[in-house]
Amino acid sequence: MNTKTLLTVKTDKNLKEAAQRLAGTLGFSLGTLVNAYLKQFVRTKEVVFEESYRPNRATVRALDEAEKELASGKLRKFNNLEELLKDLKS
Repeated sequence: MNTKTLLTVKTDKNLKEAAQRLAGTLGFSLGTLVNAYLKQFVRTKEVVFEESYRPNRATVRALDEAEKELASGKLRKFNNLEELLKDLKS
């Protein structure tokens, strides 16, 4: 049996209105999109934020170290798979 319940969420008024307009433009209600997101969340057990990503300190340090190694010649950079395979065969 498929029962419905009411979900009340507080959000910024301008954000809600913009989301409703965009959803309507795409042919969806805001409720339909929220339900789709909740189903995805339950199914994948993941929270996805795609607007912006800021790496943590450990990742920043690892990236900095890799860039230094690349600049010093300790690492080699390949532009495509063929370059890598050619280097491996030599």
